Amino acid sequence: MQIDSARELKAHLTARLAGWEPPRASASDVGPGRVWFPPALGLTPVGPGRAHLAIRVALEEDAALLLAGVDDLVRTEVDVRVIGPVRAQRSPTGAPAVTPADLQRRVRPLRPGLSVAHPSVTAGTLGGFVRQGGRLAMLSNNHVLAASDAASLGDAVLQPGPADGGGDADRVATLTGFERFAGGRNLVDAAVAVLDPGVDADPGAYPGGPLTAAVVDGDEVDPDEAVEKVGRTTGHTRGRITAVEVDGVAVQYDDGVYTFDGQVEIEGLGGAFSAGGDSGSVIWRSADRAPLALLFAGSEVGGAQGGGVTFASPLATVLDVLGVQWVAG
Repeated sequence: MQIDSARELKAHLTARLAGWEPPRASASDVGPGRVWFPPALGLTPVGPGRAHLAIRVALEEDAALLLAGVDDLVRTEVDVRVIGPVRAQRSPTGAPAVTPADLQRRVRPLRPGLSVAHPSVTAGTLGGFVRQGGRLAMLSNNHVLAASDAASLGDAVLQPGPADGGGDADRVATLTGFERFAGGRNLVDAAVAVLDPGVDADPGAYPGGPLTAAVVDGDEVDPDEAVEKVGRTTGHTRGRITAVEVDGVAVQYDDGVYTFDGQVEIEGLGGAFSAGGDSGSVIWRSADRAPLALLFAGSEVGGAQGGGVTFASPLATVLDVLGVQWVAG
């Protein structure tokens, strides 16, 4: 269908979702506490000016509920995927060090992909570097550097994270900014920490060399684009963008479920694109090494290649929300 028609259908079904109550969609009750993960809706462009409506659900029964009464012809223009529950990609408590081991050890100078975390968090990933008020800072997720809103500005950031043996002697930065989670819709899961005096960094040390200085606007992110990332747990992986403008992504955190709009969906090529501990990774476009998005969550099932799907926020949105500037190298 025409992309504007896909957006209209997305808006119509989003309005339908607004009237739902969790018991009505009990097919998606999962795990202890019967958490309900509502469908997420986005766009999967299939040609110039054309797109399918992307529907992502925890269980197939939820798609049937959402599409009840929708014309059969319209259903042919819908891309439904069962992805199970989506969770923040922080390292599980007590997780042992896993390959790639060099990203989980103590490394100086700091570089993208390394294990980092707030002292009360297990481990996530140092995604890249930004300037905050002229000072060099690391970029990652709120749930990695700011303990999902539980931290205070001025708290320490460790490299490696506690799950990888980091302790007081491994302090490398000070938490200086994060976007708090809202009970309604969120745009980003992001935080920054200014490097402590005497801590050196190599901002351009990505696999294959530095990324470009150009940050792609969210409206310019194309589906089926080949992308890459380097993260604490799965290292350097490749994938492709499978949906954009994804709204209503419900993500399980330790303290509850938060919902995100305007997200990018990625699936891995030949396996999972990300896993727990990869949160905070910066995703770049393979064609020109332009940074695109900040990884923060994923599922364990779904995706044409298996291994689940990954969700990330457009990097332009992240930088705008935090008021920082990207450092290419």
